[in-house]
Amino acid sequence: MTEINLVTAIRDTLHDEMAADDRLVLLGEDVGARGGVFKVSQGFLDEFGDQRVIDTPLAESGIVGVAIGMAMHGMLPIAEIEFADFIHPAFDQIVSEAARMRYRTNDDWACPLVIRAPCGGGIHGALYHSQSIEAFYAHVPGLKVVLPSTPADAAGLLRASIRDPDPVLFLEHKRCYRAVNGEVPDGDHVEPIGSAVIARSGTDLTVVTYGYERHRCVEAADRLAEDEGVQAEVVDVRSLAPLDVETVLASVRRTSRAMVVYEDNRTYGAGAEIAATIAEEAMFDLDAPLVRIGGPDIPAMPYAAALEHFYTEPEPDHIYRAMRDLARF
Repeated sequence: MTEINLVTAIRDTLHDEMAADDRLVLLGEDVGARGGVFKVSQGFLDEFGDQRVIDTPLAESGIVGVAIGMAMHGMLPIAEIEFADFIHPAFDQIVSEAARMRYRTNDDWACPLVIRAPCGGGIHGALYHSQSIEAFYAHVPGLKVVLPSTPADAAGLLRASIRDPDPVLFLEHKRCYRAVNGEVPDGDHVEPIGSAVIARSGTDLTVVTYGYERHRCVEAADRLAEDEGVQAEVVDVRSLAPLDVETVLASVRRTSRAMVVYEDNRTYGAGAEIAATIAEEAMFDLDAPLVRIGGPDIPAMPYAAALEHFYTEPEPDHIYRAMRDLARF
């Protein structure tokens, strides 16, 4: 086991996979000479050459379109979108082409493609560097959507995504990059896509979450246990498509109380689907109303620090109060 931060886990995994398989190609804006805006691919150009580490024009539809062509001709492309906020010009390529390739070709063609994108706010990035985009894409059959929150999960899920025969949108919350450290198993560490984990065990209520909110929820749950003896179980789904419904429902049925926490806009967010699933499948196991906490329904995360803080309302204090109230219901 080696203790590293999340961005280093991603870098090391990319490096090892590229070294092991020369079909892997990394392409995106500034991934070569600059090493990526977060330095994930620093040094890769010198080591692997400009045929495998490709600086592209500022055209996301082109990046993903070229990657789809590579995937259909025996290569294993990893397309980096500099910030998730910039991905929208590639929406048609991702949704209409990559995600539907198997269906439209009657399973004759696959599209083994990974699209990496830093997402989320809280780093003073304002409108175009703070968006949560997962709900747009988790809605689309044929596309896997992964959002790890620990270095071990980032390494294991990225390795699984690279080896998956179908397209995977691999989202990385920027606040996790250097703020979250943890041990990563050495060697060929793989985590299955579509498998949730219990980030914190508990018996009194279940909190379902993902991304950076996992750490806020665990912090709030630890405080609640210390203050009031209430033990909240925190489930990190890790991937939104496919969603590990079984683990979520098993936890809810054990605790009889459920809360869903996510950073994205509350309305129509990915947490709404999780909440609806719990309501459909475990309503009669609940002893209290289901609680849903998300970001406010405003167009974008503001730049001003006070307003940014308001947008990221699922702070530990807010989550703590919601947990406490749910436990008391």
